[in-house]
Amino acid sequence: MTAPTVRKATAPMIYLISPSGAVSKPERARQAAGILKSLGMPARFDPAALRRMQRFAGSDEARAGAFARAAQQDAPIIMITRGGYGLTRLLPALDFRALARAGKQWVGYSDFTAFHLGMLAKAGATTWAGPVLLDDFAVDTPDDVDPVSLGCFREAMSGELEMLGFKAGCPDAVDARGTLWGGNLTVTCALLGTPWFPKVRGGILYLEDVHEHPYRVERMLIQLLQAGVIDAQRAVLLGHVSRYTLAPHDRGYDLPAVIKWLRAQTRTPIVTGLPFGHERPKVTLPHGATVGLATEGRQGWLVFEHTH
Repeated sequence: MTAPTVRKATAPMIYLISPSGAVSKPERARQAAGILKSLGMPARFDPAALRRMQRFAGSDEARAGAFARAAQQDAPIIMITRGGYGLTRLLPALDFRALARAGKQWVGYSDFTAFHLGMLAKAGATTWAGPVLLDDFAVDTPDDVDPVSLGCFREAMSGELEMLGFKAGCPDAVDARGTLWGGNLTVTCALLGTPWFPKVRGGILYLEDVHEHPYRVERMLIQLLQAGVIDAQRAVLLGHVSRYTLAPHDRGYDLPAVIKWLRAQTRTPIVTGLPFGHERPKVTLPHGATVGLATEGRQGWLVFEHTH
């Protein structure tokens, strides 16, 4: 995959919120905000962003309030500091239609999947699955920021993101068009059957996860399959599924075995290789937007329509 051209032109202000886990090292977060500034992307923290209550970044009320505060800022981009766990506790308290009307570019991934899905289900709004402060900008120097991740993020935020090429894995050629949606597999499954799970048919479902053994990944994919979600899509696009440890008694049972089995259960194409998830590079994706997906051999393309 070729890195988009990285420009250092001044970008709009980024407002940082912590809707899930607590930031364990506030100084590291402040350093990461400094990295953003040095890249021409000034950032400021929500007043509650560095709080802590148990494992969470402050109380449920404080974290939910950060969304309303963010919607009122002059900063057009809202980015989370980190994922973790805690956003699903906030869903009943969020006014998704009001947040959509604010016209912000909401950016994050992992636990932020719950917000992406809620915005699509409740407001039909496009949000952005992409980098977060500590995962992608907590580095020693600006040169240490992954250039593909940074370049894609810049293009997405400026409305210049048109096409993404990647090394794809799929037995047959795919040519599909539909709503791009999904995110973290664990969080997606956790919302199944709730009011915040979008009823998307004919979409392109993308999924990623981390620290989950292949049998747990398979179990969650089976849940989506047996609920009719996978069969209702034009394609399923798998990103990074990583950082798991196989056991001796797996005896050859691994993630490729899971994918092979899943492909035998559905007519929906299962495409691997999307550079998105808890690894680098991490592209920025318009969750809820209409996109085109095409594969030929080992090459895949996502084509983005109007996303800004």
